[in-house]
Amino acid sequence: MTTPTPKPTSRQKLLDAALRVVREQGYSATTVDDLCRAAGVTKGAFFHHFATKDELAVAAADYWSEMTGGFFADAPYHQHEDPLDRVLGYIEFRKQILQGRVADFTCLVGTMVQETYDSHPAIRDACDRSISSHAEKVEVDIAEAMRRHKINADWTAKSLALHTQAVLQGAFILAKAKGGPDIAAQSAEHLRRYIELLFGRSQKGDANV
Repeated sequence: MTTPTPKPTSRQKLLDAALRVVREQGYSATTVDDLCRAAGVTKGAFFHHFATKDELAVAAADYWSEMTGGFFADAPYHQHEDPLDRVLGYIEFRKQILQGRVADFTCLVGTMVQETYDSHPAIRDACDRSISSHAEKVEVDIAEAMRRHKINADWTAKSLALHTQAVLQGAFILAKAKGGPDIAAQSAEHLRRYIELLFGRSQKGDANV
């Protein structure tokens, strides 16, 4: 006998709605009414769980980390034995998920922090936690790759891990400006080639990229 899947609570519905709506129209343009409509809940339900839209945004950033953390933890690039291949596989995986509408693949916390970094410190800090915690997971493989490939440099695994996030977040901005994923995919390719150069790995099949 299968256990029935529990129905999402009003709080989860609101968090799921925030992930969709904020990426579609931005944080400032998103209203409590928009979120309630997308979630299919009443305003009373909203204010039962969250005192303000800002409080929901902080919770949504943490929820985004939880959801994407599980998604990336199950990604196939972790199966590579060489940590450098895991780093490059991570970049390739990020490229492969650039599918669908721009709002479908762009980053919730990257979207929110652009609008709130100065005006809403609590949201900024929640977004920083999310981006930094993701970078820390990439940093582990970069550090191991540096040891394995005997890279002695004036840059650190942490700085390179954060640089990967800077490139990818910038790629999302370009995708928004250009109205599609192609330019973001090209940025991911450039990032892959840059990391290969840092580690002295020869590039193959890039002549037409």
